[in-house]
Amino acid sequence: MATGASLACLEMGKTGIETRKNISKNIQEIKPNLMFSVPTIAKNFRKNIESGVRAKGGFTWKLFNTGIKIAYKYNGIGWDRGKGMKIFLKPIYKLFDLVVFSKVRKAMGGNMDFFIGGGALLDIELQRFFYAIGIPMYQGYGLTEASPMISINSPESHKMGASGNIPENLEVKICNDEGTELPMGEKGEIVIRGENVMKGYWKNPEATDETIRDEWLYTGDMGYLDADGFLYVLGRYKSLLIADDGEKYSPEGIEEAFTDQSEFIEQCLLHNNQNAYTVALVHPSAEALHRYLKAQGLTAGSKEGIEACLSLVDNEIREYRSQGKFGDMFPQRWIPANLGILPEGFSVENKLMNPTMKVIRPKVEERYEELFEFLYTPESKTVINERNMEAMKNLLNA
Repeated sequence: MATGASLACLEMGKTGIETRKNISKNIQEIKPNLMFSVPTIAKNFRKNIESGVRAKGGFTWKLFNTGIKIAYKYNGIGWDRGKGMKIFLKPIYKLFDLVVFSKVRKAMGGNMDFFIGGGALLDIELQRFFYAIGIPMYQGYGLTEASPMISINSPESHKMGASGNIPENLEVKICNDEGTELPMGEKGEIVIRGENVMKGYWKNPEATDETIRDEWLYTGDMGYLDADGFLYVLGRYKSLLIADDGEKYSPEGIEEAFTDQSEFIEQCLLHNNQNAYTVALVHPSAEALHRYLKAQGLTAGSKEGIEACLSLVDNEIREYRSQGKFGDMFPQRWIPANLGILPEGFSVENKLMNPTMKVIRPKVEERYEELFEFLYTPESKTVINERNMEAMKNLLNA
């Protein structure tokens, strides 16, 4: 209001799916300068953009991907954009921006300066993509209990992968399980103090005392601070994977990498509750798999086609093993050994996502409890098993 901005909200449909279909139409009507988005919606934007470019033919698709690669090198992580030897890429990047990316931006209304991303962890690969096409997606972090902002990236100061700088008059520290403050760069719970912190939960003093101690708000999120004052959020403590020796790890970064770096994986959820190894539920992209089968000359209903799709999805995950393309991204013990294929994804409609498009892990684990148990049996060690065959068949025929 202070800057004379106008606000537009998404047109509601009769169902969640119908509402999401209105996004592209509303963007063309409003032609916004700024948009707030959750990662799930941003992923849909990316897939729609790539589908639109791919539909224009092989040459346009190759041109687009060449431009993306150059943009990635030129942009770095945002903090170092165009610095050092990157400066020599500027004229090439500008040419691709004029010829290719400007047309993509027109499909997003033509006026978009940047996104603000929040609601869940935003994978750095997704940030790189939107930065490349000239619509940066600046990640922020906050809680309702903190009114709500704790950190934010901005055009003046940003790093892709970080959740941003801390505003003035807000203190942030990182603590271990005993509440002791940790040195810079070490991972622990994010704890904050400031005038934005709530007085407490309504008529719930027990929860208030657990969350607010000596005026400090214990967020329940894991993260760390770097030397430049940027906060990195790694995930919820309650979502941590726990190995059989007690070691803990946040799965959200791995899950985001799987979905963002593979066109064949739509959704993924990792599980390890003091087990010998990690397993995963995977909802593949039926559209991408049909495209793959067509290129291979296979039919969706055939045994060969179903097995080829299962092997393909399995290989996409194996790229994160030590000898794979992304083998150095994550500790090996957290890469899933066994996969359970889901013909239906997580959604608001089936109550496995909340209204901000976050997966509700406890509900997923409750609904698929029997499948998780199966994934720790010898039969599940090969991805081509009876259960996965049936699930993949249902996915491809839906």
